[in-house]
Amino acid sequence: MKMHEIDFLIIGATKAATTWLQQSLQQDPRIYMPAPELHYFSRYYDRGDEWYLSNFEVQKDQCLVGEKSNSYMDTEGAAERIKEKLPKARLIAQLRNPIERAYSDYCMLYRRGEVGRDIATYLDPRSGAGGRFLNGGLYFQQLQAYLDRFPRDQILVVLYEDMKIDAGAQLDRVRKFLDIADDLPPRPLAKKVKDKTEPVIHPTLRRLLRPLKPIVAPFRQNAAFKKLRSIAAAEVQYAPLSGDLRERMSDFYAMEVEKLGTIVGRDLNGWLRNGSARQ
Repeated sequence: MKMHEIDFLIIGATKAATTWLQQSLQQDPRIYMPAPELHYFSRYYDRGDEWYLSNFEVQKDQCLVGEKSNSYMDTEGAAERIKEKLPKARLIAQLRNPIERAYSDYCMLYRRGEVGRDIATYLDPRSGAGGRFLNGGLYFQQLQAYLDRFPRDQILVVLYEDMKIDAGAQLDRVRKFLDIADDLPPRPLAKKVKDKTEPVIHPTLRRLLRPLKPIVAPFRQNAAFKKLRSIAAAEVQYAPLSGDLRERMSDFYAMEVEKLGTIVGRDLNGWLRNGSARQ
């Protein structure tokens, strides 16, 4: 496997259904993408190209090779590294209403027991600006780093909200961008890959049990362990996103959303009012 043989990257954004997009593409036997996110150009660049390429196990009949690491959108320096190593790769950015994205990201980390219940600490621009939750939605700044380095026709921007309306049409747009013949169009996944409504161990209990994680790891697939976990799991009750907090987040993203709209040719101001984007 050589660097120039990697055809495309899904670069983000986090919590914008990029795993859904990846797994929908993987239904086509002609496409190869490694299952885990490699985060090579963002977090593990010091491991070198040889490590990166060792994660690709392409079969002879797989003619299109790609990778998804949604940290490539919001990590400084990732665009420059990708330009240096993969100058001809096609780049796909699937974006989501930044307010909803930030809240979903918060819920994910709360579910894992990594953040507390005081949602304003993380999402209120007066206290949380500069953190991962709010910064993850600064799409204009993030995309500009790629537009400064790649031809516009090598970058496809699609929206999470369009996927929710017509997943098949969204997948068709991506396949057309990748020049995939439509003689074998796969159906998009019918269910979200990660759903915050699925029962999990309560975040407080997860924090208490975290030191035991290495000890119980060998037993995770054991039937008795799974039964015990199912008893302890329950749907998490998340702190709600209040109207006042949403309004402050809307003000925070207003200029960024306006600039992004000029790039994608869409009126995205609906994101700030009612969560939708206009054609």
